[in-house]
Amino acid sequence: MVNQTGKQPSGNNSSGWFNRFLATVEWLGNLLPHPVTLFAILALFIVLLSGILGYFDIAVADPRPLGAKGRDPDGMIEVISLFNAEGLQRIVTGLVTNFTGFAPLGTVLVALLGVSVAEHSGLLSTAMRAMVMNASKRMVTVTIVLAGILSNTASELGYVVLIPLAAMIFHSLGRHPLAGLAAAFAGVSGGYSANLLLGTVDPLLSGITEAAAHMIEPEYVVGPEVNWYFMFVSTFLVAAMGAFVTEKIVEPRLGVYDESEASVELEHQTMSAPSAQEKKALKMAGLAFLAVCVLLALTIVPENGILRHPETGAVAGSPFLKGIVAFIFITFAIPGFVYGRVAGTMKNDKDIISAMTKSMGSMGLYITLVFFAAQFVAFFKWTNLGTVLAVKGASMLTSMGLDGPEVFILFILMCGVVNLSLGSASAQWAVTAPIFVPMLMLVGFAPEVIQAAYRIGDSVTNVISPMMSYFGLILAMAVKYKKDLGMGTLIATMLPYSLTFIVGWTLLFYVWVFLFGFPVGPGAATMYTP
Repeated sequence: MVNQTGKQPSGNNSSGWFNRFLATVEWLGNLLPHPVTLFAILALFIVLLSGILGYFDIAVADPRPLGAKGRDPDGMIEVISLFNAEGLQRIVTGLVTNFTGFAPLGTVLVALLGVSVAEHSGLLSTAMRAMVMNASKRMVTVTIVLAGILSNTASELGYVVLIPLAAMIFHSLGRHPLAGLAAAFAGVSGGYSANLLLGTVDPLLSGITEAAAHMIEPEYVVGPEVNWYFMFVSTFLVAAMGAFVTEKIVEPRLGVYDESEASVELEHQTMSAPSAQEKKALKMAGLAFLAVCVLLALTIVPENGILRHPETGAVAGSPFLKGIVAFIFITFAIPGFVYGRVAGTMKNDKDIISAMTKSMGSMGLYITLVFFAAQFVAFFKWTNLGTVLAVKGASMLTSMGLDGPEVFILFILMCGVVNLSLGSASAQWAVTAPIFVPMLMLVGFAPEVIQAAYRIGDSVTNVISPMMSYFGLILAMAVKYKKDLGMGTLIATMLPYSLTFIVGWTLLFYVWVFLFGFPVGPGAATMYTP
């Protein structure tokens, strides 16, 4: 990090307290095993713990009303041991169905099939370049942050395309390239959950939330759309906060860029604006997207729409919302193919299949992770450990007087801290949802609101977490502009975004949910009564 004299500020030296703190965080994070191994260990731990607690007949009173589905006639919730012959039989026979029945697996893969067509045809990349490179100098910062947020629908595209592009644009404008890199990184990673459209993260998290909610209410449904309203509004707040931090804090602190600190790779970087053919393809894809939206609207907007609820005629609980993943697939796949045909990147069905195959090929690690995560979630549910912990935790919160909206401050902060060492959104939520969703449901809050709060905590600390999967890639990009830049400098640069986002986003959550009483998504409840 440089100031206007080109010298490194003394606060960033390796002996500073902040760098020692970052080194400690990194060291602690490195002690954690791979997420796949972590879930395997946790699943085994659940089996052993259930055996111990089951031996001592640990139980709690069921807070659900008499006659509620899933409530035992004796009104008690007992820990069920898996560390016996019956438990082993259940584990062996349920191993496959735990995996295939894991809610996020199918929904994420189906949504990704559609996104893959738009991504590999070049539609998403071109749209991103057109959005950022055509922005006025006055609006370039907020446009970059906004583009970063929107890029989340296409997984790594924002990291690979937008972040280096933002650094180049800032450099070409005579601004510090690391400020551009930081702005894009803040949008892509710090604003990870916000978006104008539903993406692959929505069905991923909602499936985990639904499974956790079933510990309290077996029939509870959590659709991918349940946080859409709040995340839609959050997109504009995060973009504004990201632009403010860039221009008022980060860029002034970086000072005037010293060209001599760049590595040799810098002068060879190029990034062209969309060609005439790409612009034409982009327009045609936009028309295709509009046509798809009109057709979908005809099925849901009219009172007799065929995708409204067949009995009530309402949108809530309708086939449209239950099948929202199918529409994510369609709204990405059709415009993606139209773009590819016009741009010449896709010619026939073989190209579509090839794009889908490439994306499925990259999901090997995710599928492996899901297998072990599914076992952990299933074991947690079978043993009643999650429900027992939830009842105990809810009683503790109530006794401490933390049964109101203020409980979400601690919850969001907790999620942000855990995210420093367990960077995967799905991995973290698979571990914490079975505990906190039932616990906060018993306090009186709906799973939809709990998930929305989690998404804030999970997003805001991504940019300062060395454990975040793309952090090394961002560091490598930054080194091109400052060859001696270290991890501590990058984290120090991103810390103002993290602090601003967690305060501003949490305030929006409270204003939206508890002051105005708005739902976080279509048909989403705010409060829950056991």
